[in-house]
Amino acid sequence: MTLSVPTLNYASYISQTANLIVISSNDPNYQTMLPGMIDYAEQRIYREMDPLREQVTDATTSVSSGIRTVALSTSFGNYITVDQVNILSSNSSTRYPLTFTARPFLDAAFPSGATVTGIPQFYTMTSDTQVSLGPAPDQAYPIEFIGLQRPSPLSSANSSTFLTQYCPELFIAASMVFAFGYMRDFGGQADNPQGSQSWENQYKTLFPSAEAEIKRAKHQAQAWTPYSASPQATPPRT
Repeated sequence: MTLSVPTLNYASYISQTANLIVISSNDPNYQTMLPGMIDYAEQRIYREMDPLREQVTDATTSVSSGIRTVALSTSFGNYITVDQVNILSSNSSTRYPLTFTARPFLDAAFPSGATVTGIPQFYTMTSDTQVSLGPAPDQAYPIEFIGLQRPSPLSSANSSTFLTQYCPELFIAASMVFAFGYMRDFGGQADNPQGSQSWENQYKTLFPSAEAEIKRAKHQAQAWTPYSASPQATPPRT
């Protein structure tokens, strides 16, 4: 027997949130509020949870000979953070991991791209869209960026996301915090000042268990393993 796990999609998300707000899903005011509610819930959860689904590896661009700067690839989206940069051999059979360093060191050690060249060993962020390398490449190499990018948001064209599949109840709770603000229930003079805070408390109740699963997936659980903590286990893992 196969058990189906209840998940959300765009249509059921609209239905459930409208039902909780007690409003027609076709109400024009609700439709105006909807993109903001989705954005609030998604951005908040992704920032606080940092799931593996945000990690993107992109090796679709190359460095130029004698040029020590390279723009982050945007083939799959825009990087929020860059965790790792690697230079690849021409046939991508060998990976040369670069070490992150401070910009003053890179500028002092490799001031000119034309003077000292070779396979880059260091990198630093010069902006949110560009990195500098040291030494400057001695030829064109493929470069690999690994870091965080926001997944595509929930929409009519993207009816299922990581959050609707794996954290539907947390996604709903975060959405309702925003929704009660839309209903003017953030303030003390509102008709139901406890509404938003109740959903905030529900979100905070649900978040730790979801975060624990994410840490297990990233091998950041007990003793850097994918296993949950077991207070009954003796001796404890070390």
